[in-house]
Formats: sequence, C-alpha cells, structure tokens
Amino acid sequence: MKVFNLYIFDKYGTLMYYAEWNRTKKSGLTQEEEAKLTYGMLSSIKSFVNKLSPHDPREGFLYYKTNKYALHYLETPSGLKFVLNTDTNATNVKELLQQVYSKIWVEYVVRDPLWTPGTPVTSELFQTKLDEFIKQSPIFGLRNI
Repeated sequence: MKVFNLYIFDKYGTLMYYAEWNRTKKSGLTQEEEAKLTYGMLSSIKSFVNKLSPHDPREGFLYYKTNKYALHYLETPSGLKFVLNTDTNATNVKELLQQVYSKIWVEYVVRDPLWTPGTPVTSELFQTKLDEFIKQSPIFGLRNI
C-alpha cells in the first residue's frame, strides 16, 4: 500500500499544510491551484452526500475510491479537514487520520506557542513528526500497484 499526499485545510478552506510521499505523477497545477480544486471538490461531494444519502448523513463523507487511488477525509469538530490520498488497497485510514490529528496536529501545532491559528504551518518539528508517523504506518509501504 502507498500514501501519496496529505492536505490539511482549515474551516475556511485555507490550505494549512501539504505533504507528499510516493507521488510520481504531478497534476501540472501549482500547489495553490491544486489545493483550491481539491477543496472545491470536497465541498461538492459533501453537499451531494448530505442531500442524496439514503441514510442519516451524520458520519457524512469519509472517502471515495477510483481505479487508481482513494481519497480519505476526516473533518474535526473545529472544522479542520484532513485529506489523505492513498492507493486503493489502504485500510484503516480513518483511524490513521484521527491519530494524525490527535497525536501530531494537536501536539505539534495547536500546542506550539509560535503558531498563529489561521496561518499555514511551517514548523519543522511538525513536519518531521508527521513524516515519521506516516512512514511508520502500515499503509505507507513502497509496494507498486
């Protein structure tokens, strides 16, 4: 299994952080354009799911899968949105995203006295801890599809 990239957006759609691993194909867009496109797509999918779901949409949108990749989504009560793209074989990604939020984001961003809420994260400590955490996860592997 492979992890391709991670977006973290705030509740207003501002890209707070972006990282990538094992991503071989680029979109041809700037990082800002790609983030806006991703956030817009998420908003549309969430709206679609909320309106058309035959079940109670309390859990809402969690992921979608194509024949090439899967997009996994976690929204926190504060409105942070974590988007992780993986290969289609990745499992237990919801739990992984919850751990990224609780063990990495809260610990190394929220508790950082130098970080101002609403601004992109530039902390090298956060970047290092996130990279270590993702690379040690069972879904990180380097197996080719």
